[in-house]
Amino acid sequence: QVQLVESGGGLVQAGGSLRLSCRASGSIFSIKTMGWYRQPPGKQRELVATITSGGSTDYADSVKGRFTISRDNAKNTVYLQMNSMKPEDTAVYYCNAVIQYGIWSSSVSTYWGQGTQVTVSS
Repeated sequence: QVQLVESGGGLVQAGGSLRLSCRASGSIFSIKTMGWYRQPPGKQRELVATITSGGSTDYADSVKGRFTISRDNAKNTVYLQMNSMKPEDTAVYYCNAVIQYGIWSSSVSTYWGQGTQVTVSS
């Protein structure tokens, strides 16, 4: 069983910064992709950013230039540095990981963290 644990959420004023962390643990052969999603109040969950094991990144248009995703493969940890935050960034942020759990490339599953609340005040 794989577990994802997020940390770093909280309350911040507009223009401020937060850094989220997510560590994966458990039965892991390799981590293919890690990323962050968010769900604003009353809205659908949306992709924020992803990063592959090779370091290739992808960002939602709404966060480009403000957020930076990175990972430490040795620690099975992904980070999201959030700068110049806006009230519309307020959401529950969820860590996501696509993990190979066995020696075969077909043994892949997607996992989610419990989420961490991020609130940006205006």
